[in-house]
Amino acid sequence: MALLTPLDRAERLFAELAKLSADAPGVTRASFGTVEDAAHAMITREAKTLGLETRTDAIGNLYVTLPGADRDAPVLMTGSHLDSVPHGGNFDGAAGVIAGLVLLETLLNGPQPPCDVTLMAIRAEEMIWFPEHYLGSRAAFGLLPRDAPDRVKRSDTGRSLAEHMAEAGFDPQAIRDSKSQLDPDQIAAFVEMHIEQGPVLVEAQRPVGIVTAIRGNIRHRFCRIEGETTHAGGVPRRSRRDAVLAGTELAQAMEAYWLDAEAKGDDLVLTLGEFTTNPKLHGITKVPGLLTFTLDVRSQDDTVLNLFERWVQQQARDIGERRGVRIDLGPYTQAAAAPMDVGLRRGLVMAAERRKVEFLELPSGGGHDCATFAILGIPSAMLFIRNEHGSHNPDEHMELSDFSEACAVLTTWAQETLFKGWPGTMR
Repeated sequence: MALLTPLDRAERLFAELAKLSADAPGVTRASFGTVEDAAHAMITREAKTLGLETRTDAIGNLYVTLPGADRDAPVLMTGSHLDSVPHGGNFDGAAGVIAGLVLLETLLNGPQPPCDVTLMAIRAEEMIWFPEHYLGSRAAFGLLPRDAPDRVKRSDTGRSLAEHMAEAGFDPQAIRDSKSQLDPDQIAAFVEMHIEQGPVLVEAQRPVGIVTAIRGNIRHRFCRIEGETTHAGGVPRRSRRDAVLAGTELAQAMEAYWLDAEAKGDDLVLTLGEFTTNPKLHGITKVPGLLTFTLDVRSQDDTVLNLFERWVQQQARDIGERRGVRIDLGPYTQAAAAPMDVGLRRGLVMAAERRKVEFLELPSGGGHDCATFAILGIPSAMLFIRNEHGSHNPDEHMELSDFSEACAVLTTWAQETLFKGWPGTMR
């Protein structure tokens, strides 16, 4: 009988994960929910089968470790998350966790590494469940606001983060006390593998991407334009306080700003969402008096983000005054941009060239837990896997052959770094 290879194991785990989290038309693994728990249990079971060490911290993050010769030396880490958006795809996040198992099993079949090598399966990365970016990784470093467990509610249940954590057997008091589960000084490097969430690698016909930076973002979740609901036929244009027309003017102004930023070479991505009126209030015969929407702004450059934020706030005031409406962009969250470590990127390029894997260097438009590590000064990098049809939808399509190519880059980089001391790749 043929022995099970690390990639055979990976294929089986992807299939098992899809089955346990099936929620037509895709998969759902809610943050701090029973299915996310089941996914973590699956990885724990497999790790123990391989004889690897496992532990779970107070937040619920899982650590799978191959012990090194020097247990006190800074650890090489990899990992990603196991939660998903509602009715999403099976590979977002999970590919990076299962790739970590492939790495550990490959290293297990060779000489003992000089330091621990650890896979981290991270809780609650998908912000759709709880409105705090990188919740699990930030909590692991004691970086979440102290009031987060009691203030932050899960979108589908309306119950607090504290309630969901306690129900799953974890300790929200660790967040209230800003208690760190990880020491940045004890992490030599962190590398996250993830499917690409856009079409760049597909269009370039490259199986692997090496990420240059993770875009930061500013997110306005509760934007409102308040005007006046009046009769569609009886009120002339000059007398209207039309929330929708004010919103479309603001949207057009933002697109013009975006085009100008691109022309200047600035990295900027803008998205308006949930641009809607309430049909119970604003039928076909009424001038709409209320519009609500969301705004997501991303850039590799925090200065670009901050300049846009000041500009859009001024635009909201100017358009509101001109049209007789009140535009309130509401509170916002901000995640800093995270450049990837130059040395790690060079090492991953060398590994791809060594394995003759075609690759492309590109920025990450989506946010990832890797940014938490990078912002703390931990040398950090990301590998993307080609993936058709985007992500956060049930049509995600990652070929196992592309996953295999990305794993080859990761394992080659780790082996050469650990055993041959490739320069400039770990602190």
